[in-house]
Amino acid sequence: MQNLVILAGNVGATPEVRTTQGATKITQFSLATSRPKRDSEGKILKDDSGRRVEDTEWHRITCFNGVGKTVAQYVDKGQKVMVRGRIHYTSWTDSENIERYGVEIIADEVTVLTWGRQQQGDTQDQSDLDDDVPF
Repeated sequence: MQNLVILAGNVGATPEVRTTQGATKITQFSLATSRPKRDSEGKILKDDSGRRVEDTEWHRITCFNGVGKTVAQYVDKGQKVMVRGRIHYTSWTDSENIERYGVEIIADEVTVLTWGRQQQGDTQDQSDLDDDVPF
């Protein structure tokens, strides 16, 4: 059996990089995925202006090593990315001795689906680059 997750969505904030005591660099960012909200008959709901109503879920994405370094360098808030990785569940006891639980996606690969303003404005010739670039 395999623990495999594939998500495509919008980056919610600029990725944050931290370093553990063992000198491992960890890059984390939030990813929003959306799907249309449906009524009890399965029809897509629309608001008063005719736009479809969506359910949005937020995912915590964690990257290590080269993937994390590249994400920190090239990924920014608002970009569309696809993440391939695995689900990881965690539990800990907080400072008030309450048991807490969390879930994150450990990314094995992050593919940029849209480039941010910084990369689009580069003077570097990007004609050799594909639209989708996996890290």
